[in-house]
Amino acid sequence: MSDGQQQFMEQAIALATENVVSGRGGPFGAVIVKDGQVLATGVNHVTDWNDPTAHAEVVAIREACKKLGTFWLKDCDVYTSCEPCPMCLTAIYWSHCRTIYYGNSAADAAKIGFDDSFLYDEVRSPHHQRKIPMRKMLAEKAWESFAAWEANPNKIEY
Repeated sequence: MSDGQQQFMEQAIALATENVVSGRGGPFGAVIVKDGQVLATGVNHVTDWNDPTAHAEVVAIREACKKLGTFWLKDCDVYTSCEPCPMCLTAIYWSHCRTIYYGNSAADAAKIGFDDSFLYDEVRSPHHQRKIPMRKMLAEKAWESFAAWEANPNKIEY
């Protein structure tokens, strides 16, 4: 571990702690680094923004993408105070970040009430066995948007 890596992880942890102490939100912080420099940071804003997607990693990804003017973060590293939940992990993959460094594990988070293991179970479950019912409808009509995408010469692949 380099000094820079330790510094970035310490910053993510400090952000998480300050977020709790300030009363703004949960104990999660994230730092996105590009070329050895902090590009963006984020903390958990779920309760103060009334936004269930406002996890530290997602907040940091949004800020980083805005600063770079792109949805690609392929040369960036994520330092997060806790192992990303399924939503954040997926967002990191969609943004094409290079590496994820994390402090606390998902098992650690579960010990304090942030247990996301059921989400991993839900994703692996067949649609008909999920807790929130999923019902396919208007598939032929829905395909129209996919056909439009396929035919669009100006589409931006991601």
